[in-house]
Amino acid sequence: MKKVGLIVLTLGVAIAVLAFGLHSPMAQQGHESVTQDVAQVRPEGGPPEGGSPRGGPGGNRPEGNLGEPIASTEADTSGALCDASTNVLNEQLGLQSEAQWSCADEQRQLVANGVPNHQTGEQFVGELNPITAHEVNFVMPLNPVARTGAGQRVINPAYALNGVKFNPGTGGRCASNITDVSECSLRPGSTGEWTMEALGQSTFDFGEDANHAHVQRGGVYHYHGMPEGMLSVQNLAGESMQLIAWAVDGFPLYARYGYSDPESSTSALQTMAPSYQLKTTPDPDRPSVDLIPMGTFSQDYDYVEGSGDLDECNGRFAVTPEFPQGIYHYYVTDAYPFVQRCVKGTPDPSARPT
Repeated sequence: MKKVGLIVLTLGVAIAVLAFGLHSPMAQQGHESVTQDVAQVRPEGGPPEGGSPRGGPGGNRPEGNLGEPIASTEADTSGALCDASTNVLNEQLGLQSEAQWSCADEQRQLVANGVPNHQTGEQFVGELNPITAHEVNFVMPLNPVARTGAGQRVINPAYALNGVKFNPGTGGRCASNITDVSECSLRPGSTGEWTMEALGQSTFDFGEDANHAHVQRGGVYHYHGMPEGMLSVQNLAGESMQLIAWAVDGFPLYARYGYSDPESSTSALQTMAPSYQLKTTPDPDRPSVDLIPMGTFSQDYDYVEGSGDLDECNGRFAVTPEFPQGIYHYYVTDAYPFVQRCVKGTPDPSARPT
């Protein structure tokens, strides 16, 4: 597999430079350096349990910018977890957890029933707000290629190995002119310029369990953040990386930890830090911070290139256990955006917001 460096992206008009191992022998083998005008990524809006608004307060929110394919980032993922499967009884729920992955015809396919294979919150057991089995059938590229642009926003950016989807956004909204939090709505399809985050705030309760997950209409259980119940003992202890999902563009998604040296699998593991920062000044027309603290809305965050380990899609190029020669990949992180709101490769059309 070809190697390429970290894709470093700047705000507004920016330069994307492939700099992985720039001074190493690998960098002298003709890896591409690409200059591309890119736009700042903002989480995308959409239907219930979507992302952030498409426009309005918080700055420019473009429809997405994939840019041109970067040939040197093309990855062959056919040797990783093509036959991964889950078929166990979730005794807490009284439901079978089923997921089967396969690779063929340049595609990775998931067929599952969306039932988690781990403990969930008790609020999802019983008749009030139950988790239900439902059909999951999704395909993604087996040979993904990253692109030069700022990324394509998607509502469901990845599917876990157990078949449960990641859906980090919410349908909760507040209007600019509210005078009390009761005027906001958590209900799907709510209107308002300001989009609530499910995690990282305490003003609104979305009923997440210890896996940072809850149930949307139809009993669909989904993750907004770190799926703690999926993680191995070694990963929980910070002793190993763990591939927990495949993004809809075909690149892998890891939990929390990555190598401190992107080029070395023998380097120490460290917690990956996203590059989104809480704004120091609220946006104009935002509801008062005395009423709703900063960090409650998606628009309260800015991508600040270089302030963390990851790019605006919460990813980077580095070696991983499954891809020792390096691959572009994403992370679920403990801070915003928790789960990436965009993808660098080309997702299946069904993954894009409408």
